[in-house]
Amino acid sequence: MGLKIEINNIPLEVEKGTTILQAARKVGINIPTLCYLEGLQNPGSCRVCVVEVEGANALQPACVTEVNEGMKIRTNNKRVRNARKIILELLLSSHPWECNTCDRNQSCELQTLAEEYGIREVRFQSTQEKLPLDESTPGIVRDPNKCILCRRCVAVCQEIQKVGTLGPRYRGFHTVISPGQVDLLGDAVCVQCGQCAAVCPVGAISERDDTEKVWEALEDPQKYVIVQTAPAIRAALGECFNLPPGTLVKGRMVAALRRLGFDKVFDTNFGADLTIVEEGHELLSRLKKKLVDEDKTVKLPMFTSCSPGWINYMENFYPELRDNVSTCKSPQQMFGAVAKTYFADEIGIRKEDMVVVSIMPCTAKKFECNRPEMVDSGVQDVDYVLTTRELGKMIKQAGLDFVNLPEEEMDAPLGISTGAADIFANTGGVMEAALRTVYEIVTGKELPFEKLHVTPVQGLEGVKEAELTIKETLPDWKFLEGVTLKVAVAHGLGNANKIVESILKGEREYHFIEIMACPGGCIGGGGQPRLTTDEVRKARIQAIYKEDEGRKLRKSHENPALKELYNEFLGQPLGEKSHQLLHTHYFDKKNKKEKEKVKV
Repeated sequence: MGLKIEINNIPLEVEKGTTILQAARKVGINIPTLCYLEGLQNPGSCRVCVVEVEGANALQPACVTEVNEGMKIRTNNKRVRNARKIILELLLSSHPWECNTCDRNQSCELQTLAEEYGIREVRFQSTQEKLPLDESTPGIVRDPNKCILCRRCVAVCQEIQKVGTLGPRYRGFHTVISPGQVDLLGDAVCVQCGQCAAVCPVGAISERDDTEKVWEALEDPQKYVIVQTAPAIRAALGECFNLPPGTLVKGRMVAALRRLGFDKVFDTNFGADLTIVEEGHELLSRLKKKLVDEDKTVKLPMFTSCSPGWINYMENFYPELRDNVSTCKSPQQMFGAVAKTYFADEIGIRKEDMVVVSIMPCTAKKFECNRPEMVDSGVQDVDYVLTTRELGKMIKQAGLDFVNLPEEEMDAPLGISTGAADIFANTGGVMEAALRTVYEIVTGKELPFEKLHVTPVQGLEGVKEAELTIKETLPDWKFLEGVTLKVAVAHGLGNANKIVESILKGEREYHFIEIMACPGGCIGGGGQPRLTTDEVRKARIQAIYKEDEGRKLRKSHENPALKELYNEFLGQPLGEKSHQLLHTHYFDKKNKKEKEKVKV
């Protein structure tokens, strides 16, 4: 039996271990929070969620206080309201009064609560000295003056991502949240995933704003500016305009980008299809060398390389796995290299005059495009990366009525793609897309799953596994007959840590592993509209699968524009030109044997 309690005279029964906050939500009562994050061990540090419990001397924090049998709780009486007001005033007293110029204006949780609780004056004064901005990385900017010490970023960095970059330093009024023993993120081991920025309730951590650079490029008559949009954007951008999570807005997004002035509107999905063809052939090549040639230098399992946050994590924590990671660039970087060579030649534009802009759900993509090795086109392959949130701002600045824009189509040829590329947005999507192509190359038949979906690798479980036995093959692939392909998927770097450790200890064996740095995959990226809960993730994921299922072409190798690219330009997968433009190498940053400086 459950525990019987009362909240504001409303009787209810809940399970043992339920917090007051969770119990209140069951009966439609909203208790304000600033430090609370669903599913994490919460510190109860902000105290905004205090409630009155009959018989208790002091008010109790609802987010960490578990209910007891017979507990009677008040969440909205005068004592509680006054206490919350004082707590908010104390937070505001040490917070900069820069709301009108803050990146989080009108989307700041502290600002919202101050309005809800009618704060019209702050009776306390702070003597804290102003701290410098941390602009040391390409992806993330920290403003410690705006930090309210809620520790959300700490919880995500330490518990979810297991990177451990952020934590509290010093004590009392001098406490700051910063990386380890250094002052700047650029001097710490930070993978640039941006999950800290995704959960920060105020403007203390945000992505580096590159919108002005893009506006300047768009207004430069000497520049030919093209844009690519990641698949995760189409299921999340609508949230910037108050549409429900999971609303598909691809057509309206294309229309908006044209009206912003881009010369061509293309799709990162084209790069995703290209990645699958190259990565699929790379996996098959490794399997052949291992099983037929018995080449002991070939490394298995092979890891995907699409997530720059994961690549940064691997380079800093597990550089011994560098040879296990696919040499394929991410779809973003493949697209940039092809755009500034093949497409630039096709339309007669000097690559120096072409500007490639990416719209990504990810802050680590800003880091990735500035990696010094990403210049295989002869110039920087991708010039600027904007997050979903930044694109939302640009559309608003342009005065576009986004919700009522017409549906428009992507431009050809780099806007042509398949459903397999769509599902790159979801955890498990790269794996499923790869299996659709690899299985058909080997057997000549479609993947034997309903609607082509590899359901064991779908969903929000942290680590997922699947096995696929190859029963019959085409003549060239007889060595794979009877082989059971073992694959795994992890999302969130804490889960990546689990799977990597299990492999290094010899506890698990796989052939192919997909890892995405962000919980849920790209749909939960650090640059997506805030706040991304599991409910929001699920809505975006379902929208992406719907997009995939509505496509005529759902396998990457069927993309007609891709076939033309190979026929006219690349030659063949893993060929000389493909290796030059589409493949890369990685660094040992843990042992400092190789140094890489990324420009800011």
